[in-house]
Amino acid sequence: MSDLHHIREIESVRAGHEAARHPIVVESWLRCLNEHGLDPTARAAAHIVTERELRLHRERSGDLIEIARSGIERLYALVAGQNYVLMLSDRDGVTVEYLGDAVQKEGLRRSGLYLGAEWSEARAGTCALGACLEAGEALIIHQTDHFDVTHAGLSCTAAPIYDTRGQLAAALDISLLSSPLPRASQSMALNLVRQTVRRIEMANIMAENRHDWVLRLAGSPDFLDVDPEAAVALDGAGRVIGATHGAMRVLTAAAGVPWREGHRLIGRPLSDFLNIRLDRLDDLTRDRPAAERLIETRDGHRLFAHAIEPRAQPLRSPARPALARTGALPTPLRALAGDDPAMASLLARAAALAPSTLPVLIEGETGSGKLTLARAIHEVSGRRAFVTLSAAELSEPEAEAQLFGRIAARRVENGLLSELGGGTLVLQNVEDLPERVQTRLSRLLAEGGFVPLGGLRPVPVDLRIIATSQHGAARLRPDFYHRLCGGLLSLPRLAARQDLLWLARRMTESAAGQRLDLPPDIMRALAERDWPGNLRELGFVARALAGLVEGRSLPVAPALALLGPAQPKTGAPSEAALLAQMLEASGGNISLCARRLGVDRSTIHRRLRRYGLVGRG
Repeated sequence: MSDLHHIREIESVRAGHEAARHPIVVESWLRCLNEHGLDPTARAAAHIVTERELRLHRERSGDLIEIARSGIERLYALVAGQNYVLMLSDRDGVTVEYLGDAVQKEGLRRSGLYLGAEWSEARAGTCALGACLEAGEALIIHQTDHFDVTHAGLSCTAAPIYDTRGQLAAALDISLLSSPLPRASQSMALNLVRQTVRRIEMANIMAENRHDWVLRLAGSPDFLDVDPEAAVALDGAGRVIGATHGAMRVLTAAAGVPWREGHRLIGRPLSDFLNIRLDRLDDLTRDRPAAERLIETRDGHRLFAHAIEPRAQPLRSPARPALARTGALPTPLRALAGDDPAMASLLARAAALAPSTLPVLIEGETGSGKLTLARAIHEVSGRRAFVTLSAAELSEPEAEAQLFGRIAARRVENGLLSELGGGTLVLQNVEDLPERVQTRLSRLLAEGGFVPLGGLRPVPVDLRIIATSQHGAARLRPDFYHRLCGGLLSLPRLAARQDLLWLARRMTESAAGQRLDLPPDIMRALAERDWPGNLRELGFVARALAGLVEGRSLPVAPALALLGPAQPKTGAPSEAALLAQMLEASGGNISLCARRLGVDRSTIHRRLRRYGLVGRG
């Protein structure tokens, strides 16, 4: 196919005409045109990052490289002598590990099939690594499937690698400088790269969860114990704490959840997805023949299972190694969690990220503690100013100028970014950012500088950006989202945390100003709530409970009246209901209610009006 024919085909797709291409290729072409602003007539040379940038990308991917290395070397041995190149890319599309024929070194480097090459879709157009990272699925981009005619001779096949929390972490690519003409010639490569990724994810979950139950799954008993298809990690209470991507597909199907939202399943009981009794996991170990270890998913599919018991801890080690690591965390981070392995792991990652300049994206439900975590990371980093901005506030052009500054008629008006050098900027609810602001900030993250409104040249700035989000990537430009994900931290729901009661006691004691023992009935009532408002709701409840303290004890009857009856895990009382209950427990006396909540009378009156409870007192 000639270059002109290829360009005309892409322009035809832009115009809405059907193309004789795989749908995933057409979707990528449209992203290149409409989201990345790429020009199909422009030829782009391969982009190889600098040695310093490569070192940074490889440092961030160190654990992944170690886990993946044996799988990559095994795959390369299988295709030896066929001129294939293997590339492991990080979430940004930068090649952090590479295996190729040294004889072809110069040609491979010119083509970008080399260590340090960036294959993000925004940079390189439609390519296997870039499209794989965008779509989250294994795919083939064969010859003229590529957007850029420069790559039209390549045939590339890639599969995504997911972490145990269901987040896309990397991609593995197997490519040829030139290949047989038919696209189907790469079907074997697709199967091989999928198998390798599955084994890498399996090795990762086994390494991360040596001291937890791991349930390995397969559709047939024959290879269950030697080469399983999927795996789920469980805590001592039988809740999901991690899974391979294959397992996430099984669990999301059983729960009726879109497969891309597997991270929502973390913290839920395994029995929500599989018809299995946790006290019978022993029946699924190798003590029984594989053919007898049959289980069923909630949506009626049958699988064979292999339960692997937690490894015994060395006597010199504490019962939970993750919690032992938490003790070594910097104080601002250590104060955010108690005895919860998932939070211990998250805070360890936060501690590792804190000293760097990498952007951080903190995801979580409303009230889950995103801003608190952002402030703790800033305190550990030792950076100067700490400024928070609501992304919705940047919708007006004038607000945009206040952030980036403006150059007009020889006059320079500095913005907040210019004054924040050496500091941290927190963008709250980053999904509310207008697209034009996302574009500017994406450039800042990529190049370390920003262009003021009306300006032409970027202004360098030393700035750390932390973003918070309730909705993840759904409403963000892909390039901006990928650059934000230098560090991705996903906070769990409060109801899924094992340190819920520790947090409740700590917050109540803090509000009461003294040590307290929460009676068992109150502890049970706290544990049975669903906490839709998460830590924010818990804080309100803690202040309310502290207001009931008499002497050094918390009376059970008023506290249970405040908390209300045990409720299903879908509708715990709202803040309005809690206020009404507190007012009732105070006999309708607003002054007493205010004293118990630690606020003044005007605050109670204001909240009563806000919730339509006027007349209660």
